[in-house]
Amino acid sequence: MDLAYIPSPSTGVINLGPIPLRGYAFCIIIGVFVAVWYGNKRWIARGGTAGTVADIAVWAVPFGLVGGRLYHVITDYQLYFSEGENWVDAFKIWEGGLGIWGAIALGAVGAWIGCRRRGIPLPAYADAIAPGIAFAQAIGRWGNWFNQELYGKPTDLPWALEISESANREAGTYHPTFLYESLWCIGVALLVIWADRRFKLGHGRAFALYVAAYCAGRAWIEYMRVDEAHHVLGLRLNVWTAIIVFVLAVVYIVISSRIRPGREEIVEPKADKSEKIAKADEADEAHADEDAAATADDADAEPEDAAADEDADSDKDAERGADNGAGSAAKS
Repeated sequence: MDLAYIPSPSTGVINLGPIPLRGYAFCIIIGVFVAVWYGNKRWIARGGTAGTVADIAVWAVPFGLVGGRLYHVITDYQLYFSEGENWVDAFKIWEGGLGIWGAIALGAVGAWIGCRRRGIPLPAYADAIAPGIAFAQAIGRWGNWFNQELYGKPTDLPWALEISESANREAGTYHPTFLYESLWCIGVALLVIWADRRFKLGHGRAFALYVAAYCAGRAWIEYMRVDEAHHVLGLRLNVWTAIIVFVLAVVYIVISSRIRPGREEIVEPKADKSEKIAKADEADEAHADEDAAATADDADAEPEDAAADEDADSDKDAERGADNGAGSAAKS
């Protein structure tokens, strides 16, 4: 008898009248908002302007959703195109099924388009949003909890996940791999934040660190899962993907640090130009204040000079009067 376990929700949908609120979609939306909000804070701290991250996310998020769905459908095509399956289900993204590899790859294309339109270097933008993406993944994984999917092997641990019986699953308690990955993503985000502050990562290296750290965790978490998946040389396809992407990310960090050490000084030309204009305005105001002060000093000095001139004239008149008196006395 299991004394403790994590219960699964009886349903992943809450109906508000005719409007269905799906837990999976809700988690994805919250994750996107967190990523944009925190990415904006980091972008401003790097010298960018507020709102730039959101403007580029308008391109990156739709591309990422399409890329994530495409990766899932392509790698698990048997769920939609095999005999007895309905291919229309491939478009039902709200029922679950987003591949992070496709989401990041195609999302990067969307971000690149948005960055080009704003004249911003993509690596700097990627560095700013990297921890936010990890936080978004941590939140998004709870969508799998609502759908009772992506769990691991059977276990009787106190934190086991209870799964109810369905057409494609057996009732029991399993490893909550969704929870493992959620916690791992939080750790990845904190690692990137710390490393970025400690080593001043730039030119895409903070993003590459996020990718490498995520892949390291995804490999062992993926190995625990028992849902249907394609295998290559005895390993799940996503394990191989994690290994390959991990190696590429590490290679990028090493090569980039040698070719482009340090961090970008200017991440958004528009923000730098605005800063220069603001400094010029401050300098003009300072000069104007100095000129006004000098004018006031001159105005104060003029009455004093006039009084001094009047005193001098009076002294001269007195001297002339004295001289004339002396002359008259001498003649007498």
